Amino acid sequence: MDFQTAYNAYRSLLQAIAYRMTGSLADAEDIVQDVFIEYSKLQTSDIANPKAYIIRMTANRCINYMQSARMRREQYVGAWLPEPLVSFATSGSDNPADLYDHAETVSYALLVMLEQLSAVERAVFILRQSFDFEYSEIADILGKTEANCRKIFSRANDKLHKQSPVLPDNTAQAAPLATAFLAAARGGSVDALVSLLTEDALLTSDGGGKVRAAIFTIIGRERVQAFLEGVVAKGFLGDSQSMALINGQPGIVFYRDGRPLKTISFRLDAAGERIEHIYIVLNPDKLQRIG
Repeated sequence: MDFQTAYNAYRSLLQAIAYRMTGSLADAEDIVQDVFIEYSKLQTSDIANPKAYIIRMTANRCINYMQSARMRREQYVGAWLPEPLVSFATSGSDNPADLYDHAETVSYALLVMLEQLSAVERAVFILRQSFDFEYSEIADILGKTEANCRKIFSRANDKLHKQSPVLPDNTAQAAPLATAFLAAARGGSVDALVSLLTEDALLTSDGGGKVRAAIFTIIGRERVQAFLEGVVAKGFLGDSQSMALINGQPGIVFYRDGRPLKTISFRLDAAGERIEHIYIVLNPDKLQRIG
């Protein structure tokens, strides 16, 4: 398969894999670009399975990237959160229920949880869970045995389920809670915001040392309440807000002077009735691609 045909056929798939692996749209694009540059230099007529070959190239680069990124993220100022993948309804609706089907991807909460896995565990889990690759295909891509890939997937799955018995999904159950959260914030009602949270709710904010954010995850509803009371009256809302899909799940984008100020997304409890984790991305480097 020649370069142009491969590029047209697999570019979107490779970027989806790389984004899920790295949690960064910019780094995913760089990795995929490097893969295609190298592929363009190969004698591609000798490649029996171009799709498997080019996915292998991408996966290996992502694994190398993640292994080196771990140290950089340990030195990151404050909590590190993935770059949000944001999309909007073409109808201009402010109802998150109308946005639900416009972007299907791994939920933001699950993307955060994937940080607990090693690079190889993450690759196996993503290829199997998100893209439904057979274990034989994953083994070929990663240069491992099929039995080893099964064990790696089982280990990764166990790690994630220890963190949360029910893995987060792209669910429309977030729509009413996102709507209620925004309405309460607009009304300045911290009590209404807090009523949406579980007792052991968490709040993680990522400013990357470039804007003010909580350095550590805030634990417990009372502490989250104290944080919200401190920020709601201090420009928390920006000057406009819009419902959006953040990694396929309803969330909120806040703007100031026409530029994205922050995104807020949620992880729900097992029943889908309350918010158990609030994720706030403020680092401007991670907001550049939002319209």
